Amino acid sequence: MAIYKKNNNRPNRNKHVEEPEEVQEAHLHQESTTAEVFDALDAGATRTEDWVREHQKTIIGALVAIAVLGLGYLLYQQFVKTPNEKNAANELFFAQQFFDEAMEATDPKVQDSLFKVSIEGGKGKYGFKQIRENYSGTKAANLAEYGMGMAYMRLGDYTNAINHLKAFDASDDIFGALAYGNIGDAYLQQKNAGEALKYYIKAFEFSKNDFITPIYLKKAGLVAALQGKKDDALKYYQRIKDEFPTSEEARTIDILIGKISQ
Repeated sequence: MAIYKKNNNRPNRNKHVEEPEEVQEAHLHQESTTAEVFDALDAGATRTEDWVREHQKTIIGALVAIAVLGLGYLLYQQFVKTPNEKNAANELFFAQQFFDEAMEATDPKVQDSLFKVSIEGGKGKYGFKQIRENYSGTKAANLAEYGMGMAYMRLGDYTNAINHLKAFDASDDIFGALAYGNIGDAYLQQKNAGEALKYYIKAFEFSKNDFITPIYLKKAGLVAALQGKKDDALKYYQRIKDEFPTSEEARTIDILIGKISQ
């Protein structure tokens, strides 16, 4: 059995022991500091409550405004934007129909007339121009810019074609490349080879497509060659040969490469 020796030096827990003066001062200081902190918190809380009471109407007004804005956005999406998109798409169908009829027409006069109707509207239906103006911000309005640009291209109005094709938001890989390529064609019609080459490059860089990319690589090569930029032309032609060997453009690419290499 272990025997513990009583420690007679242990202080009596029940006996009051007077703390040194420095310790008492430290405790008093701590208590004073703690009281000051709580007083400051109480004062801050009071000031906050007072401020809330004073600005209660403003706060409530701001919260209501936020709620109204959120509700307004939802209502706009449901009752304004969505119906606008639907109506614009319906109108675009008829404008595109006029454009397609023009493309199929064999009489040049009839063709030009239908292209103009696709732009200006007719038979009680909107053309590309009205869709763009009346349904601004919709996908159909953006596509109307493209349609209008292509209609002006067919009418030989290259300045308007360029303006509308540039206004088109080219997010789709196919339409984006075609928009840039047609801008290049319009500039070439205006004898502006420098801008034409710039947009042909934009067209084949916009997306890699087995059908579209080699077309604009070839056009870029032809224009570059005309400008005396043989190294650039050879680079574009070689890409067709290496990357798109089954394309229509690749069938005669060796002939073009041979001409450049002479």
